[in-house]
Amino acid sequence: MITFFRKARKKLLTENKFSKYLIYAIGEIALVVIGILIALQINNNNDLRKERIKELHYLQNIKSDLIINIDEMKHYIETRNDLISAAQRILEYFEGKPLIDLEAFNADGLGIYSWQKFYQNNNTFQELVNSGNLAMITNELIKNRLMGIELLYKKMKYEEDHFRFDTENNLYKPIYANLDLNPMIKNVEFYLSKGKSGTETIIPNDYFDEFLRNTNIKNGFVLTVLEFTTLNGQMQEMIEESEKLMTSISNEIGKDVK
Repeated sequence: MITFFRKARKKLLTENKFSKYLIYAIGEIALVVIGILIALQINNNNDLRKERIKELHYLQNIKSDLIINIDEMKHYIETRNDLISAAQRILEYFEGKPLIDLEAFNADGLGIYSWQKFYQNNNTFQELVNSGNLAMITNELIKNRLMGIELLYKKMKYEEDHFRFDTENNLYKPIYANLDLNPMIKNVEFYLSKGKSGTETIIPNDYFDEFLRNTNIKNGFVLTVLEFTTLNGQMQEMIEESEKLMTSISNEIGKDVK
């Protein structure tokens, strides 16, 4: 093809047909430009295809993170609902209900004292942010929902910190100052395992008398009910938003499957 153009150009110059040569030259330049544009377009399409593959990979990983988080949050809500019920049972004794089953009472309390914080699995989101690749997520709805979930998570962590402060001041400090934890821990392990582990330790009938007269401790259980209820509400909202985000991601991935 190149040899053909060279021969044609040489023939036109030899015959001194300048006007025809000029037209030919313009045509040749146009062909070169078109060829360059086609090559650039192909290269650009290849780059876009590679970026799309990376974007879909990120989306799939985000979806996997969300599945893990949803399962974990449902477990936390169930556990905290049990702790709310435990705190409500304990409060009944502060209001005058006779304390007969000391082992069950002790088990309810220790479950609340050993509560745990929730940490979401957002490794993919953090990778996107830290690498500067968040812009690779082209679907604005997905991006906005991702940011919304992160905001909900931060609000929940603030509430957890608030509960931690209340627990330390209203439960941990007065209990550590007035009760020997050793028999309490031994007793609850033996009680919950139904005698299969731990050491059978008898708690005296008057062991919790001072405990039940302490207003700080009572307030600690009141705040447990209030703040665990708040945390569960925030977590339920996170679950709902995570499920919406998973649907959006599935729809986005589905575009490339069709």
